Amino acid sequence: MLDNLILGFSVALSLQNLAFAFLGAMIGTAIGVLPGLGPTATISLLLPLTFGLDPITAIIMLAGIYYGAQYGGSTTAILLNLPGEISGVVTVIEGYKMAQQGRAGAALAAAALGSFFAGTVSTFVVALSGPLLTQVALSFGPPDYFALMVLGLVVACILAQGGVLKAVGMVVLGLTLGMVGTDVQTGQQRFTFGIPELSDGINFVVLAMGLFGISEVILNLENPEIRKGIVATRGKLWLTKEEWRYATPAAIRGTILGTVLGILPGGGASLSSFASYMVERRITRKPERFGNGAIEGLAGPESANNAGAQASFIPLLTLGIPSNAVMALMTGALIIQGIQPGPRMVEAQPALFWGLICSMWIGNLMLLVINLPMIGLWVQLLKVPYKYLYAGILIFCCIGSYSLNNNIFDIYLMALFGGVGYLFAKFKMEPAPLLLGFVLGPMMEEHMRRAMLLSRGDAMVFFERPISATLLVLAFIALGAMLLPNIRRKKDEAMAAG
Repeated sequence: MLDNLILGFSVALSLQNLAFAFLGAMIGTAIGVLPGLGPTATISLLLPLTFGLDPITAIIMLAGIYYGAQYGGSTTAILLNLPGEISGVVTVIEGYKMAQQGRAGAALAAAALGSFFAGTVSTFVVALSGPLLTQVALSFGPPDYFALMVLGLVVACILAQGGVLKAVGMVVLGLTLGMVGTDVQTGQQRFTFGIPELSDGINFVVLAMGLFGISEVILNLENPEIRKGIVATRGKLWLTKEEWRYATPAAIRGTILGTVLGILPGGGASLSSFASYMVERRITRKPERFGNGAIEGLAGPESANNAGAQASFIPLLTLGIPSNAVMALMTGALIIQGIQPGPRMVEAQPALFWGLICSMWIGNLMLLVINLPMIGLWVQLLKVPYKYLYAGILIFCCIGSYSLNNNIFDIYLMALFGGVGYLFAKFKMEPAPLLLGFVLGPMMEEHMRRAMLLSRGDAMVFFERPISATLLVLAFIALGAMLLPNIRRKKDEAMAAG
């Protein structure tokens, strides 16, 4: 472990990687502050810029954007009652109340310090458990990987906002889009409809920029954000003894909960922050505090969302399984760089694996330094008229799509997916399960074919192996349980409450 950490810090502390880690942290913080963008859209927009970078540098920058957005989202949530990121929805409940009571400084400090503590602890968990999970993953065969991906998609359906049937439909659509192109084994074209530009399949970056970037622009233009008056940050930028007493155990609980939930497929920051708030509200001895500026209701979720964001790297780096939409983008970035994430990654790419982990520690320290003194600057950014922002986003999307293959067809395809993403939002259909299905679909097909070849066409191979049988049974039980009326109603109520 010591040798691995020395290797990791030697990679992360190089001038180039330090610079791009800082750049990613800055961009992520800004994206968290600006409503309507989020890390998923931003990473999809910036993927073309990583083509010319070293793979380690590119992943370090993209990772910094992801966990930086979890930090930045708390600023507008607390000051303006306006969450800049999905996980910040929970932060506004108590954070904005604290700001109205003149404790915005304490709220911002609690959010920054809780996120720093959670990020440090969860990164340590990644460093410890990564190699152990890798050894477990080496015992997985093709049937086990197929079953694991099925379970991941089922969990993503269950945790998605909206109805389970809608999420299942999105996964199926994602799996179908992943099959577009030429079959590697047979050479037959599938779902290309005679369009030669689709013979190589749909580009991941085009799909992501359309579903998340273009659709968000349309939605923001249709429903312009009502800018509220800036809440003055009054009081000292620190916590009182009583606030420390409430916030510290909540941050510890949020860190543990976020680390565990972040590993689950479909989990991550938004689920972790919501679950942490529910836990804090249930175990408190003074329930009347909640909804009126309870600092534990802020420190717990903020710690949980940052822990969940960084723990979600574990299944990606060790199993090659993206646990949420952002990790699906990371998978695409690695594949674009010629790196296949999975159990062999620790041995084949030790510099990338340990360099990324050590850069998380450095990035969390950078974020703490960035967020505490620069709160006023991020608030000023909210005054930029959206008519200037959306034009730049559209131009950047078009340039990024065209640069992939120097083909204008990719721009048309991106615009098409932008319209589709807009319709998804209107029908309250979350696109994240579609993106997961698109990324996992080709891998699922590959492992299923391998399993069927090894078993000479016997489908029972998926139920004869203990690991695959257990995972498939869990997937069927989970999906069947969520289709029951009572459980489905409770899930919808819980999502509405969050």
